Amino acid sequence: VQLQASGGGLAQAGRSLRLSCAVSGITFDDYAMSWIRQAPGKEREVVSCMSKSDGSIYYADSVKGRFTISSDSNTENAVFLQMNSLKPEDTAVYYCSAAGRYWGQGTQVTVSS
Repeated sequence: VQLQASGGGLAQAGRSLRLSCAVSGITFDDYAMSWIRQAPGKEREVVSCMSKSDGSIYYADSVKGRFTISSDSNTENAVFLQMNSLKPEDTAVYYCSAAGRYWGQGTQVTVSS
């Protein structure tokens, strides 16, 4: 099983980044996919989660209205996180996870003020 996260980087506050997580080795649609972040000195936070089985989507209050999770299981097994109106407090390592069981390696997002 492999989850390969990418798309992180440095952005100015107010700008956008799009994270991608390519998934292989599992039946993609069988797993709820999540984006989780961890900032230095802070607890891990579930940013967003989506479940194909019931169509539910969750966003942390801190990102509602700014971040959008989506997936593509037709052309590629991948989950995305579109991050708009970035804030310095969004700075963290972002991980994708399949049902909390499988994890990607993380991608650093740094937002400057």
